[in-house]
Amino acid sequence: MLQGVNHVTLCVTDLPRALAFYQNLLGCRLSARWNRGAYLEAGSLWLCLECAPAGICLPRQDDTHLAFTVSAAAFTVLSARLSRQVTIWKANKSEGDSLYFLDPDGHKLEVHVGSLATRLAHWRHNPPATLRDLTMPPDRA
Repeated sequence: MLQGVNHVTLCVTDLPRALAFYQNLLGCRLSARWNRGAYLEAGSLWLCLECAPAGICLPRQDDTHLAFTVSAAAFTVLSARLSRQVTIWKANKSEGDSLYFLDPDGHKLEVHVGSLATRLAHWRHNPPATLRDLTMPPDRA
């Protein structure tokens, strides 16, 4: 059985540029670096950046993205800083504060205030028209 996410690997075309973005703008901690890659930490997330040729490292055209959890206070500061320096790819329509933005290689990212429990609690009171099942008990939400 799965126990959680072990790590996420993102292909990047320019490692110094990607490191500057993830360390300086998003606040990830560098754990290891080698010629063509690096390991970073974002809370409990192990993030691997791996260099790949530009023709291979292509942005997705769908809604696939990586969302990072932030506190409400951190969201205010981070979203203000990010909004001036990144491309926004989607407007927020979720129950919590979210900012959807691209990294320098076009990976779709999000910073979000909330959790699955807060999302489902919101849906209990405001169910989307397309909702088919909601199995989390209210005492966990």
